[in-house]
Amino acid sequence: MPEPLIDQKFLERLERLTLHWQKSFPGLVGGHNASRYAGSGQEFLDHRGFHQGDDLRAVNWRAYMRLEKLILKLFQVEPRVPVRILLDVSASMTTGDPSKFDYGRKLAASLTYVGLVRLETILLQPFDSTLHDPITCGGGRHRFRPVINFLENVKPSGKSDFGQALRQFIAEYPQRGLVILISDFLDEQACEKPIQYLADFGHELFVVHLWGDEDRKPSHNGELELEDAETGETVKLNFDDEARAAYVEAFDNYARSIRELAMRKGGRYIGLSTSMPIEQAIFGAFLDARGLQ
Repeated sequence: MPEPLIDQKFLERLERLTLHWQKSFPGLVGGHNASRYAGSGQEFLDHRGFHQGDDLRAVNWRAYMRLEKLILKLFQVEPRVPVRILLDVSASMTTGDPSKFDYGRKLAASLTYVGLVRLETILLQPFDSTLHDPITCGGGRHRFRPVINFLENVKPSGKSDFGQALRQFIAEYPQRGLVILISDFLDEQACEKPIQYLADFGHELFVVHLWGDEDRKPSHNGELELEDAETGETVKLNFDDEARAAYVEAFDNYARSIRELAMRKGGRYIGLSTSMPIEQAIFGAFLDARGLQ
């Protein structure tokens, strides 16, 4: 029997967490904030006279019995900040042990559950060079099972193209919100400009950078033939300690450039090796970066 994507004991630990964002979006709040807009909600705001077409359920019937006038009760509404999780499902995510794809799915499932518990509405959007079919979920923890089914049926394939995928995302989802971007950021066309474009458009970025241990520090010596997981192209390298040190330095510089971009644009960044247990990532790195609280 296959191992569940996320177990019940871990879900119970996630119950106490809340998604956190830093930007203020005009007219929008999260489930743990308040907004001063008239409409349906839980907290009383004001009264006004009843007009044709108003909802009779909002009438203050006690006031009607005293005054013989129809008076409408107004409450605070809480329009939600859109929370969108972009999950890279390109072929390069299949590498690593565990694979970056499986690790990313577990992170996406964990963050979605946290949002559902707090009554957020979450969009889960897989992508490679284009956006795949998404799933939108909201309304509480009991809506989590379709998310698991969705993630279990997503298959990694295709070639990365951040420029094309993020342009499509902005066109399809113009309302600003929190964007959690889970990826290994391996793209021949470079990722920095598309990520900057996403931030400049007004979204708050939470960048989750995944890598396998071999991605950062290959363990083999001698002549190696490496195959690109997305293009199938091969390259031969003569790998020794000096070449490994230069490779690790280049990898770390690239990760640093993505981190600095996210921070410069008012976002957050987490770099995670897939060898780190998911529990440690959620209750350590995510809490430290204030992505959760």
